[in-house]
Amino acid sequence: MNILGLELRRSAAPGAALITVMIGAGALYAATGRWSSGWMALAMTMREYLLLLWPLALAAGAWQGRREHRARVGELFASTARPRAQRMLPILGAMAVALGLAYLLVTAAGIAWIITTAQHRPLLNFIVVTAVGALSLVAAAWLGLGIGRMLPALATAPALGVAGVLLIFFSVVRFPDWLAAAVSPAHGSSPFHAYQTIDNRVSGTLAISMTALALTGLLLFRAGGWRGRTAALLPAVLGITAAIAVVPRDQDVLNWPVDPVARQLVCTDDTPTVCVSRVHANVLDTLTPLAREGLTMLAKLPDAPTAVHEDTFSHVLGDVRSTQDGVVTIEIGIDGRGGLAHPAAVVPGILRRLGVEYDGNCRQGDEAVERAAAYWLMGRKPRSDVGLVPGMIFEEPEINAEAVTLWQGLRELPDAEALARITAVRDALRACTDVSGLLSGGAR
Repeated sequence: MNILGLELRRSAAPGAALITVMIGAGALYAATGRWSSGWMALAMTMREYLLLLWPLALAAGAWQGRREHRARVGELFASTARPRAQRMLPILGAMAVALGLAYLLVTAAGIAWIITTAQHRPLLNFIVVTAVGALSLVAAAWLGLGIGRMLPALATAPALGVAGVLLIFFSVVRFPDWLAAAVSPAHGSSPFHAYQTIDNRVSGTLAISMTALALTGLLLFRAGGWRGRTAALLPAVLGITAAIAVVPRDQDVLNWPVDPVARQLVCTDDTPTVCVSRVHANVLDTLTPLAREGLTMLAKLPDAPTAVHEDTFSHVLGDVRSTQDGVVTIEIGIDGRGGLAHPAAVVPGILRRLGVEYDGNCRQGDEAVERAAAYWLMGRKPRSDVGLVPGMIFEEPEINAEAVTLWQGLRELPDAEALARITAVRDALRACTDVSGLLSGGAR
């Protein structure tokens, strides 16, 4: 233990850990909006950042691995009676402790940011994904130690760092999904929706291959000749082969698995009912008055919706959207602080299609007509959705100009007549028929 403590103070381990913490925490806090929605988003973002951290650990291990060569004491140590393994274990332990702890510290820094806002805590999946991420970092360091001792050139560490970045990047974008899931610590970690997770079977597969790489690095580090170095490759070959054999082949499991609990709806106790997914439960109190304001405006129409639900279908690939009578759905965004993003977009989002749910099939509609009708119900002049509706980054200016013209025409009519025309637009949307011209009193 004394030798381990000495290695933790004097080897490259503390420096590598410090750099890992600085880069990892800096990357996290530079883009809090990517993971502030919940614990799994944080764990997956940490795994995604292994694109940088894994090559760094590989290079740090290689730099440490050439220490004997750099100090010119290799022959001296080889001539001592002390077993080679006993001499190697402290530095292996130091690198494992330092880099594993660094990964956990960066994760803890992320937890401190979301601890008061993220109410859905899938602890088992979170622990598994985080543990495999830490294991991947240790495996990279040990593999680097072995390669660095075998090839103690000054260029080995930077070359391995560059090779590590390229390996992870191309494994994600070029390898078949099943192969990438078996060997790449960053595969499947880019979040596409709020309910995404990493399947524990995929995590288990990666744990097999990373453990195999760690064993290969350990054997390379203690090998004394070409026979030992050749034998050291056996764990990597067997481990990666085993991982490939057991990795799931289902695309939904490999790429976009859904946490069904995170997707469950949490609703208000009173009416009008407002529901959000469990992973976004912390914004329900903020969303509720805005959603009810939108429902109040929709209530000017006959047979209007009486509830607002978060849309839990639009971002999940392969899902068939199901619609419910009397319910209008909206998308929920989470800002960098874990609160409701774009609150000004909630009411326009509820009135966007006059309470008619898009089922994914009907292509009828006219954005200018729908916008003019929605803003008449809101009592406001139509405005562009750019910067208002999440994800809206481009819009033809003619659309809003036409909507303003139609809105002005509605304002010149008696309220009963304007409301009748807006109701006709809503009914046409429900029937999936053409809405053009309905606000102006005829078909165009």
